Amino acid sequence: MVIWLWVAFLALIFVLLALDLGLFHRRLHAISIREAGVWTAVWVALALVFNVCVYLLYQHHVFGIGQVIGHPIGGGEAALDFFTGYLIEKSLSLDNIFVIALIFTYFRIPVAYQHRVLFWGIVGAVIFRGVMILLGAALIARFEWVTYVFGAILIGTAVKLLVTRGDSVHPDRNLFVRLARRMYPVSQEMDGPRFFTLQNGQRAVTPVFIAMLVVESSDVMFAVDSIPAIFAITRDPFIVFTSNIFAILGLRSLYFVLAGMLDRFRFMKFSLVVLLAFIGVKMLLAEWYHIPTPISLGAVCAILAAGVIVSLLRSGTPAAAPSATSPPDRSQ
Repeated sequence: MVIWLWVAFLALIFVLLALDLGLFHRRLHAISIREAGVWTAVWVALALVFNVCVYLLYQHHVFGIGQVIGHPIGGGEAALDFFTGYLIEKSLSLDNIFVIALIFTYFRIPVAYQHRVLFWGIVGAVIFRGVMILLGAALIARFEWVTYVFGAILIGTAVKLLVTRGDSVHPDRNLFVRLARRMYPVSQEMDGPRFFTLQNGQRAVTPVFIAMLVVESSDVMFAVDSIPAIFAITRDPFIVFTSNIFAILGLRSLYFVLAGMLDRFRFMKFSLVVLLAFIGVKMLLAEWYHIPTPISLGAVCAILAAGVIVSLLRSGTPAAAPSATSPPDRSQ
């Protein structure tokens, strides 16, 4: 049964996360760009190794996988779908990195505590995205027109990303933050990396916990946009889920690599706009014309490469990126 593959994958993910926080990052310290680069390479390598496993699983239809969505999927097609979906989700997470940097700046979260905040944010993201992916797969299987809704969401997101500025954080408007403040008093002071502390003899949440809630909720909002994107590549829920999760697993290390040089990649925003629009159009045209996955992969690579090249050529002297320890501008 395919369910055993899901159980095995979830067990693998939580073992990796436990090793990450419990062993390799047990000691609190500021993550250097070099260390983050090594871990980024490790997470990418793990995703590629898993992609080989995807090929073998679908090539031999282990537990009947690859035979449950209308037509059999072979190992080559499944591996290409996984890699394309992984690349799309990884690229769309870049916008999330900009928002995370602003959140840490707003709450003045020291660099040494940021990894712990992101770790628990990833754990929550695994759970939320799993639920959303299963729901999306069920909706598409039952209602074919949901595909057009997803396509429209992606195009609408592209337009929104083009015309709006993502340079402000408003935690007071966040639903998770409002609920937390109703349940607990909020301490104005940090107690190390702890989420809870004692304030006047009462249990209170710390700014680190509030920052984690805002990071978590921002990922949920980004998932509403990014998850439909991968359904444009494949409707196999196992490939959708695994490629999505591997993409966000490396988000923490990628953040520490890019956080200090976000300004150098300011033109990537336009690449993400084009990418979202391309995938949205692909979904809207799916009934009349199916764009093959190899062509989609080539288009995604070209769009991202253009954004990187233009950003590097036009970077000039970049403005200072937000520092995780510098005070934010709270003027409203």
